[in-house]
Formats: sequence, C-alpha cells, structure tokens
Amino acid sequence: MGSPCGPVLHRSDRRPGGPAASLPRSTTEVVKVTDSVPGSARPDEVIKAGVANAVGAYGERLAARYLTEVGMTILDRNWRCDQGEIDIVAMDDGCLVIVEVKTRRSLSFGSPVEAVTAVKAARLRRLAGCWIADHRSLIDSVADVRIDVIGILRPTRGPAQVEHLVAVAA
Repeated sequence: MGSPCGPVLHRSDRRPGGPAASLPRSTTEVVKVTDSVPGSARPDEVIKAGVANAVGAYGERLAARYLTEVGMTILDRNWRCDQGEIDIVAMDDGCLVIVEVKTRRSLSFGSPVEAVTAVKAARLRRLAGCWIADHRSLIDSVADVRIDVIGILRPTRGPAQVEHLVAVAA
C-alpha cells in the first residue's frame, strides 16, 4: 500500500546491509547526569531525573543522524507549542515529515515503536498543523505531510538498533 509521500516502508538495521547499517558505529558516549528534582516523599530527598532525558536525547541525536544519512533534511528539532512537542521535523523531497522518536534501553516494556499509540499519533497530526502554521513562510513547497516513528533500542552491550516506521498515521 502506498502513501502520497511514497511507499510505506518498514526499515530496521537488524538486517545486514539495511539502510541504518551504513551508519558509522558510534564510539562510547559518556552522558553526565546533572539534573535532579525534589522527591515527593520527603522535602530533602532528591531523585535523579536526567537518566531518562539523557537516553531520550541520545535517541533523538541518533535518529536525526539516521534521517540525514537516508537523504532527509532536518528542519527543526524539539519544537514546542502549547499543544506539545515534535521531536524532529524533516523534509523528504516535497513531503514534510513529523518524526516521533522513542528510545529504550531494553525490551522489558516492548519495542520502542509500540509506545506510539493512536492518541499520540492524533496529537502528532495536530502538532504538524501547528508547526506548519508557525512556519508557513519557510515551507511553501510542501506536497504532503506524513508522520514517521523511529524506535531506538540502546542495549547495554552492542550497537544501537534503529527501526524506522514510515507513514504510520494518515
């Protein structure tokens, strides 16, 4: 089945020689956790809040690199409005692509892409409209809009795995 922006694809770097397999392997990345928030149990308790944010930021950087490697142009990252946030906005030829990135360190709670529900997809469609309204002067040549999901699995050992679902929401 095709979409106005091209065929619906399911890309994953688990296959030897797949699109993401051409990405250079990253060297060890050191992430320093410096953010903290007060705990809810006691006023003097502090909980480290930066680990999940660091994993998410790593996944978004890897996804942006992947999208660039497959020929897309990154227009915006972490764009926010009162309706929510878009992780990555890119152009794939004349198609505006809104990308949701989900990063996990294990499969304990399922595949990263499984975290994008129909409710989240609907929110991404609304956010796409907000982004277009806010950036109309920059994008006068958009033929269509699509929603993609990129799942990053970053196990404790071995390289990260990139899974790209194209045109997941109409």
